[in-house]
Amino acid sequence: MSNLPASPAHFSLPFLKEDLLEHASELMRALAHDLRLDILRFLERQQEASVNEIHQFLGLEQSITSQHLRVLRLANLVRTQRKGKQIFYTLHKDRILRAVDAVGDLLTALK
Repeated sequence: MSNLPASPAHFSLPFLKEDLLEHASELMRALAHDLRLDILRFLERQQEASVNEIHQFLGLEQSITSQHLRVLRLANLVRTQRKGKQIFYTLHKDRILRAVDAVGDLLTALK
């Protein structure tokens, strides 16, 4: 029988702060999907877009687009602004730049 925890949820790394690990995981998960990267690229070109505009661009159902936008929003990579009945999305550019720089630093350090 193994001494490993019963599930990954009970696994901890004492040298890492759990909240930092959780935030890093959310961020990497958000950036690790081609459709979410397409959304970020689209928002970079458009500056601002509604869910309808994004889902039409992607050619996906609106519900799927909304799920991907939720992941980006929870990772704080996009910002929202309500205008009437619609919600518009913009990039959180500072956060994205910091994330990309951090990943670049990590990759350099691991060489």
